[in-house]
Amino acid sequence: MGSALETLCGQAFGAGQVELLGVYMQRSWLILLGACFFLLPLYLYATEILKLLGIEPDIAELAGRFTIQVIPQMFSLALNFPTQKFLQAQSNVGFLAWIGFVTFVIHIVLLYFFIYIFKWGLTGAAVAYDISAWGLALAQVVYIVGWCKEGWRGLSWLAFKDLWGFFKLSIASAVMICLEIWYFMTLIVLTGHLEDPIIAVGSLSICMNINGWEGMLFIGINAAISVRVSNELGSGHPRATKYSVIVTCTESLLIGIFSAGVILATREDFAVIFTDSNEMKKAVADLAYLLGITMILNSIQPVISGVAVGGGWQALVAYINLFCYYAVGLPLGFFLGYKTSMHVKVILFCFFYGYEGILLLRYVNNKFID
Repeated sequence: MGSALETLCGQAFGAGQVELLGVYMQRSWLILLGACFFLLPLYLYATEILKLLGIEPDIAELAGRFTIQVIPQMFSLALNFPTQKFLQAQSNVGFLAWIGFVTFVIHIVLLYFFIYIFKWGLTGAAVAYDISAWGLALAQVVYIVGWCKEGWRGLSWLAFKDLWGFFKLSIASAVMICLEIWYFMTLIVLTGHLEDPIIAVGSLSICMNINGWEGMLFIGINAAISVRVSNELGSGHPRATKYSVIVTCTESLLIGIFSAGVILATREDFAVIFTDSNEMKKAVADLAYLLGITMILNSIQPVISGVAVGGGWQALVAYINLFCYYAVGLPLGFFLGYKTSMHVKVILFCFFYGYEGILLLRYVNNKFID
């Protein structure tokens, strides 16, 4: 839902209406805070929901306990995302990078103390997560209030105006992203029903983590191209943006090819980062080729999604995600995963969403031509 600010703040900044950025951010705070309360039952009843979905009781109990313990972290996102988008829209990302790095270091220290020194286990991980998340969010707010005088003009009653229009764009942004993330989580649920679910879920989770690490690069590129697109469109320069999209897509594709090469070259060894189990390492090595292909295909889609967000086309992307993931990907994964001997390999195969990137690319190209 915070991605709505990428469109509105970016275009307002490009149009020179900098004073609106603070109003938009406060409006987003209100909407996201309300969303946190709306989502609270999912956190409180996570164990029951997972058991209802057929997840192993032991896994469901642990996941449910951890989910309740990280409720404070969820509320921190109501501050974190709007302030992040506020700064990104002005290309003021230096502070975000530094505070992210400092929080990362502090988080590692907290994890070490809570898990290994205090022996709190999973609870220690949750407490560290909550502290780090709120530290990051509050640091961003303090920086904006203290040093961003141009975009921040103080609290304003204007934040309560036009909430419905802002809410609709926020919902479109949320649906666009959630359909994608929920798709991945649903694949994990499907994997939990395969034979030997511990190995299946573990090996797929390792591959998803590796893919997620690469995805962090593309999330950064996604934010950068979104800001560039929204700024240029706000300034009335759509054609200049088209060339930025071409350059960014090429850059992302090269990163994807390099990442896949690294995975394939270390396919027998990279799982050691996550596990000491030889059986798990072998299962991950069997998935390495599909993981490499997935990393290449995944390199384009986040960039084009960023372009769509910058242009305010979230609703269209939501429809494309709905078709590609839920009309094609999930039924295909369910059928082949349970009806063939490939099992988890087919599930990972369904991570291939290059076709979504192609649809988005064609749409965005046509938009810029128009």
